[in-house]
Amino acid sequence: MADNFLERHHEDYEQRKAAWLRKKKHLPKNAQRNIQRPEDEAL
Repeated sequence: MADNFLERHHEDYEQRKAAWLRKKKHLPKNAQRNIQRPEDEAL
């Protein structure tokens, strides 16, 4: 187990994380939706 196991897994994790963040940046942001609310909010 002393063959840099943790280091390799950490590097793999960092690569996956970087790819996820790159993908996340290109996703469209949810636009604020205009929610139709009744005039009487007690309903």
